[in-house]
Amino acid sequence: MEAAISAIATEIFNRMVSFLMMKYRDKTTIEEKLERLQQLLLRIHAVIEEADIRYITNRSMLMQLKVLVKSMYHGYHILDIFRHKSVLERISQEVVRSSDAQLTSSSSSSFSSSIIPFKRSRTVSGATRSFPQSNDLQNLLENLEAVITNMNEFVVLLGGCDRYRRPYDTYLYTDNFMFGRHVEKQHIINILLQDPGQRDAPMVLPVIGGFRVGKKTLVFHVCKNDRIKSHFSSIMFIDGDSIWSMDQVKFHSRRTLAVVEFHTDLDDDDWVKFYSSLKCTAAVGSKVIIISRIPNLARFGTVEAVYLKSLPHEEYKYLFKMLAFGSMDEKDYPNLAAVASELSTVLGGSLITANVIADLLRGNHDFKFWLRILNRFKRMVDDNLSMYGEHPKEMLENERPIDISTFNTTLSHRRLMPPRVEKDHYPKQKLNYVAFGDLITGSISVPNDQFILVAWEARLPPYTKLVAEVSCVEEKHDCLVSPRKRRSII
Repeated sequence: MEAAISAIATEIFNRMVSFLMMKYRDKTTIEEKLERLQQLLLRIHAVIEEADIRYITNRSMLMQLKVLVKSMYHGYHILDIFRHKSVLERISQEVVRSSDAQLTSSSSSSFSSSIIPFKRSRTVSGATRSFPQSNDLQNLLENLEAVITNMNEFVVLLGGCDRYRRPYDTYLYTDNFMFGRHVEKQHIINILLQDPGQRDAPMVLPVIGGFRVGKKTLVFHVCKNDRIKSHFSSIMFIDGDSIWSMDQVKFHSRRTLAVVEFHTDLDDDDWVKFYSSLKCTAAVGSKVIIISRIPNLARFGTVEAVYLKSLPHEEYKYLFKMLAFGSMDEKDYPNLAAVASELSTVLGGSLITANVIADLLRGNHDFKFWLRILNRFKRMVDDNLSMYGEHPKEMLENERPIDISTFNTTLSHRRLMPPRVEKDHYPKQKLNYVAFGDLITGSISVPNDQFILVAWEARLPPYTKLVAEVSCVEEKHDCLVSPRKRRSII
């Protein structure tokens, strides 16, 4: 009997030791793979940064650069998840519990039950969370190693491309630079520098993209390039809404780059009048860039249009974390890094909101503060999904107002905010101005009546200022944004 007990105890002990050794070996293997992944990403990142300061005219090289960029941000995304997996799981559970409590307390509300039945599957909080496994990490490593192997020829060819001077303060201010768009930027520069040859008519390049994806920022960034500035004697920025009035557009007999921003569609006759004036007056080699959200305007292009979309999630997440941490190393703040990852998912890819929230987070490194901001945005997104069936970003892209009542406890009624671009020629209204960041943090007392919400003031040309009118509709006991026609939505 004692021999049998001893044998069983020995077997149990051996199995336990074997299990612990296997678990430790797996953990060590994953850590080694993550370290290898970090090294591969650093190599790819270095090549992309070098490519970003070169003039790449080869179309195949641009396609390969696009593959490198996509692979790099996907790798950073997977690396981030493995590093903060346990914290992400804990934060996700806490936010779900918080959302459940919020929904329970409001489920009896006559308003919420009278709009659209709440669908748990449509909420951010209720989304099923899946994490990559060890075999996914191994597959990623193999793919990145293959990318680096194929990158050798690209690096050799890159050495033959001319460099251009980058502003000395590019890396000093993390919130004062143009992020990404490596391939699109190179493509536009190549088109603008093309020799017109026997072409008498100016080349027209349409740049078409969705709601606030960075069309103007990209074009303004290209126009600041040294080679572009030296290539054109004059760079003009024209409001397309007044293009029919040719008295306001004065061209000179020199090589001109005309950047025309259209907010609405244009009559063909008006375009012909403008284009003919440029053709007859400006020198040979002049070019036109059309900026608009309207795909139909691509019909005026003489070359293939450049289409901009929202940043992929992996790239958007990288940008948001870089803005949120600034000069800090996120490795030293795993809890904050996990919150930032969750926020990047909740924000849905909005560049404006990313800048506003990152500015708040960068100034306060308290974990509870970051988590409170995450909870408020998650509740706001869930409320809009349950009431309207759409993410707030999609609603704003369609110029429909969103509910922001969960941002601040002083907002006792629903408040909706469609933004617009404030321009100097707009009449100044005698209304209180409230910064978006102050509204979210609750650091100020919000007016009970109508006020102007300052969503964002860009730090890059053309220094766009986005505002939203918030007003209270008494008969509905709700706060709504005035249904005012907006001229600029780019």
